[in-house]
Amino acid sequence: QREFTQKKTFTSWINSILAKHTPPYVISDLYTDIQQGHLLLDLLEVLSGQHLPREKGFNTFQCRSNIENALTFLKSRSLKLINIHVADIIEGKPSIVLGLIWTIIFHFHIEELARTLACTYNQPSLDCSSAVDSSPKASRSAKKSAKIKERWKMSATKALLLWAKEQCSLHGSINVTDFKSSWRSGLAFLAIIQTLRPGLVDLERAKARSNKENLKEAFRIAELELNIPRLLEPEDVDIMNPDEKSIMTYVAQFLQYSKNLPESEEDMQEKVREALGWLAAQEKKLAKLLIDTENETYYQKCKEMMSFMETFNQEKNAFLPVLSSKQSEAELSEGQKEMREEWDKVISQINEWRAKLDQMLPSPLDRIEAWLQEVERLQAEDLPDLQDPFKAMLVFREIVVIFKGLMECFDSHLDTLQSFKNEDENNMPLVLPEKLEEMKRRFSNIRFTNCSTFLEYHYGLCSAIANEVMLKLNIWDMKYGSKESVESLLTNW
Repeated sequence: QREFTQKKTFTSWINSILAKHTPPYVISDLYTDIQQGHLLLDLLEVLSGQHLPREKGFNTFQCRSNIENALTFLKSRSLKLINIHVADIIEGKPSIVLGLIWTIIFHFHIEELARTLACTYNQPSLDCSSAVDSSPKASRSAKKSAKIKERWKMSATKALLLWAKEQCSLHGSINVTDFKSSWRSGLAFLAIIQTLRPGLVDLERAKARSNKENLKEAFRIAELELNIPRLLEPEDVDIMNPDEKSIMTYVAQFLQYSKNLPESEEDMQEKVREALGWLAAQEKKLAKLLIDTENETYYQKCKEMMSFMETFNQEKNAFLPVLSSKQSEAELSEGQKEMREEWDKVISQINEWRAKLDQMLPSPLDRIEAWLQEVERLQAEDLPDLQDPFKAMLVFREIVVIFKGLMECFDSHLDTLQSFKNEDENNMPLVLPEKLEEMKRRFSNIRFTNCSTFLEYHYGLCSAIANEVMLKLNIWDMKYGSKESVESLLTNW
């Protein structure tokens, strides 16, 4: 399934690039079409803007020479081509071909796009102001920093994920934590479309639809309104474990679209002024609402908050393009900096209000909410990147124990939630039904991502143990000497 999805996605992506070739053309079978080498060279020429040497014919020697030229060019860009050999490409071996195309997509498409976000997200290993230099001198320099390059590979993925998170965060509780199950409902795709082109999507209506309906709608709108090629089908995403690389390739096209949106300086300044006025009004409205509802019941407080958020989200749509502008801090005008500060301030106040309401939930829902938040926090956290293997072992072991302990309460908390009687002694509702449904959805999400989160923690623990063992083995590569020194080493082991 994964190989089939990747082949289909990568083929569509290649065709979208070859549409810019002179003359444009399309491929139908990636494994067959790649064997002659011309496809690879055409693809790399469009992506790099460089003319590459090639043999014009199609005999075995000429095909081999063309593939070698393509691989040589990729190596000159300091790309690691592990286990990718000319013979395997000529044979059209699926795993090798897909691995090669993914390397090209990641370097030329995702990395290049994420590079523009690196300054904003404070990624350490990129020069955001300069394009990639492929001269021999630059190539030698790049080879010396292979470790930094590997770190940036993770940073590029993280930068793209952070960008997607930010687009979705403007629309409430649409949570994006990975390039897998987070996209299954289709809501994340629709949220990004709504941010980039407000008014094209009705997110409230989408929340009541099935995953497949939402995915179908998102891909249709993206293709027709944003001119984003349809790389995926609903059945590729609405599965237990969708392909991460295919989703990343598709999401990167939305980032590309956002980079191409034109905006004049005058228009931008006017929108910033309007946004500042609107944010100031929201701040006042929110402060007044907190005072007016101080003595109301929990249920009434929640109703007022829901009413405020509905209006807030509707009015916010008009300001999404300017609020989600991805310029670095240095590029912002004073007005834009002020707008970002005001936006952060309003969102912080809303989150504080929500947190207070969650603490006021009637028992036992307050304990269940606290448990949900703790599990979600653990699932959303990045794995710690510790250089000291011994410290890493201790940290991961502690996280595994905490996570395991939390998940032991899953069934009991879910049973309590499902059996909760939502009425007081006067038969009046204690909690908004929407809140109860939201909590149940969060249980479903936790159940779905539980295994992958647990495996990630165990992977981190096992890696730390392996690194510590290797460290000790390297230290112990010596003559043991006396009986006492051997006993000391064994004790240390």
